[in-house]
Amino acid sequence: MNLDQQCINTIRFLAVDAVQRAKSGHPGTPMGAAVMAYTLWDRALRHNPRHPAWPDRDRFILSPGHASMLLYALLHLTGYDLSLEELRNFRQWGSKTPGHPEYGLTPGVEMTTGPLGQGFASGVGMAIAERLLADHYNRPGHEVINHYTYAIVSDGDMQEGVTSEAASLAGTLRLGKLIYLYDDNDIQIEGPTDTVFSENVARRFRAYGWQVLGPIDGQGPEAIDTAVRSAQAETGRPSLIICKTVIGYGSPAQATAKVHGEPLGEENVRAAKNTLNWPQEPAFYVPDEVYAHMRKAIERGQAAEEDWQQRMEAYGRAHPDLAAKLDLQLRGDLPNGWDHGLCNLFSDGSQPIATRAASGQALNTLAQRIHALTGGSADLAPSTKTIIFGYGDFGWQEYCGHNMHFGVREHAMGAIASGMALHGGVIPYTATFLIFSDYMRPPMRLAALMGIRVIYIFTHDSIGLGEDGPTHQPIEQLMNLRAIPNMTVIRPADATETVEAWRAALLNTDGPTALVFTRQKLPVLDRTALPPAEGVQQGAYVLWDSTADSPEVILIGTGSEVHIALEAGKDLATEGVKVRVVSMPSWELFDQQPMDYRESVLPSAVRERVAVEAGMTLGWEHYVGLDGAVVGMRSFGASAPAEILSERFGITAHNVVAQAEALLRR
Repeated sequence: MNLDQQCINTIRFLAVDAVQRAKSGHPGTPMGAAVMAYTLWDRALRHNPRHPAWPDRDRFILSPGHASMLLYALLHLTGYDLSLEELRNFRQWGSKTPGHPEYGLTPGVEMTTGPLGQGFASGVGMAIAERLLADHYNRPGHEVINHYTYAIVSDGDMQEGVTSEAASLAGTLRLGKLIYLYDDNDIQIEGPTDTVFSENVARRFRAYGWQVLGPIDGQGPEAIDTAVRSAQAETGRPSLIICKTVIGYGSPAQATAKVHGEPLGEENVRAAKNTLNWPQEPAFYVPDEVYAHMRKAIERGQAAEEDWQQRMEAYGRAHPDLAAKLDLQLRGDLPNGWDHGLCNLFSDGSQPIATRAASGQALNTLAQRIHALTGGSADLAPSTKTIIFGYGDFGWQEYCGHNMHFGVREHAMGAIASGMALHGGVIPYTATFLIFSDYMRPPMRLAALMGIRVIYIFTHDSIGLGEDGPTHQPIEQLMNLRAIPNMTVIRPADATETVEAWRAALLNTDGPTALVFTRQKLPVLDRTALPPAEGVQQGAYVLWDSTADSPEVILIGTGSEVHIALEAGKDLATEGVKVRVVSMPSWELFDQQPMDYRESVLPSAVRERVAVEAGMTLGWEHYVGLDGAVVGMRSFGASAPAEILSERFGITAHNVVAQAEALLRR
């Protein structure tokens, strides 16, 4: 057995033994895809196991994350901080080898994968970030950003709709440094793929504008190596290398669905090892010569990074300002004075303005100082107010513009933004109507799980958008977003709170932020008579008290309904009620505050509380208690002018007053 074959079989049987020990997992894909993975990592991938976050490394994504042991075996063998003991603890509590790869947990894992299609689409975002930074910063004789994005993708990935969305955009953008190896093994959980998947993938991707190589022998290292080199030589198109493989290669059950998602079983493990001439014992066997060969990746990686560091030093001498700017972006830091001018955007006496329009002004002010800020919308930029004026478009004619055009592809837009954030060097934002956040939920959930900084802009946030009707009026979407752990949702009440919402989003480096804005115009709160909008940073704050005494009732509002709560509070005050009005733009930020602050805003002694929000009421009991009242939506909306809808559905100051009075009478 030659050395390459020894390395390949080591990868296969590390996966087989780990799945067998865990009594769960997916051995089939690691066994079938080991050749393509080994060849890519051994002959093409530029990475440094001793510094997994080296900025100019190639990126590698295992899109079918269920095949995680394939990646863990590669990471261990090439010298990442992932011990053999961690492989033995595959899928166990506290291990660095969970059932699907998790970003931030396992060194060398570039993103969390498992939901099929997400890795494929996020890789497009990584390639976009590489191209954007290269066009902004590379100069003749100084190519400091120059790397590839690779992925292994599966039949399941190819069937997901998000893959089609992302592939279409990648081809349109001519992302030549995007190279995917397609593990075409003709099997999925329920059986042969041709039961549900008979299309010609090669023709499909050629139609998207990709270079398609193959089908080639996925069990042949030389064929794979040749194809990867051909893909690297193609600079004007992304490349798909179709590799015909055999799932569960070497097992008696190879090429069947049985090896996809369950351990082989002791008998089949023994048979597979016999077939491939592998020792039966010990389990997790790694020949010394395999370690010696594969850990040459450390030496290669350190040399490649040192070469890059030297090029960066030369670049810094030739272009010191650019080098400093690039370094700042790669660290993910904000420049000094990044928020200068924000506080002066909306002065006292400003005319009513929709928070989406106020957001547009804030975005354009921020873009003048934060070069990393880059994004766009799903064909809705004029409506979401997310065009950065004077900063160009990102497209194949010019890759250094800041305005991205995702087309009507919300799902891919969310995943691509995650890839951009994971790559580093950019702060991505996306934009669409709040109702279409449903199309983006899978990548938003992954972004929250990974703890990455992505800013989601959602406009047209309630029945206040009016005549477009219930198909476009979000009812449950706010609560859907709030239900995602580690997602910060901010729904500002006016232009001044909008500015603070943007400030909070940019300062949040531990997870994504959803900014939720109105279509309709709202009065700008007179801050000479009210507390400053900086209270947004605490998630909720006392906007108005009718008296210095303890309140009898507390009214809580978010977004456009804060104005309703304020009007209702003043009406109650004229009746002699001691009332407090609280603006609560962000549940998440408020819940992070110390108990004494939360108690100062919502004193537990005051049980009479009314919340008002033009969305579903479920969840507000967290703040009003089971004895409180919520003015909101309990059905879908309707098509009519906004003011008629508010009246018909009871989203009014009159109804808030009535609810408060009922609580005070009990």
